[in-house]
Amino acid sequence: MPKNTAKRVRRRKNIALPLLIIVLLVIGCYKLPELSKNCVYPRKYADLVEKYSKEYGVDENLVFAVIKTESNFDPSAESEVGARGLMQLMEDAYDWVGYRMGDGRELDYDFMYVPEYNIQYGTYLLMLLYNEYGDEETALAAYHSGRGNVNKWLEDSSLSSDGQVLDDIPSSVTKHYVKKVMQAYDAYNNLY
Repeated sequence: MPKNTAKRVRRRKNIALPLLIIVLLVIGCYKLPELSKNCVYPRKYADLVEKYSKEYGVDENLVFAVIKTESNFDPSAESEVGARGLMQLMEDAYDWVGYRMGDGRELDYDFMYVPEYNIQYGTYLLMLLYNEYGDEETALAAYHSGRGNVNKWLEDSSLSSDGQVLDDIPSSVTKHYVKKVMQAYDAYNNLY
């Protein structure tokens, strides 16, 4: 290969590589928000979330926020206290929801690892709690800490000025949970 040809090939390589990097960076800048949105705040199981959100009148972004916070979309997740699946339902909540749904299916608690049943029961539970309390944050506190605890807190005038909505949550763990879900909910509302 003549010297001039070898120099031209090297020059082309020296130009091509930086040019390729620039093109990839430009494309990446335009695609990065979309990629990060899907990585950080995914909408996995969207068909099921949409189905049960519509059926039970719950904002689908709230359901996504609960799933993101509870299990980060891991259907096999199980908490230290035994909550299961995507929306981390406890067995007593599962039993109560099944009773309230009038669900004649003979489902075992192990079905809470199945995304469809978990999303159905979790979304139904959110609907029941929202209907009972009329406030998203109070409903989320009940989802996390239980209705019994929230009902006690509502009776305390230092925690609730009207006995219907919590002005403050005395459990730091539940307060953190509600804040985290609401932040995810805001992110889903802003992104989608």
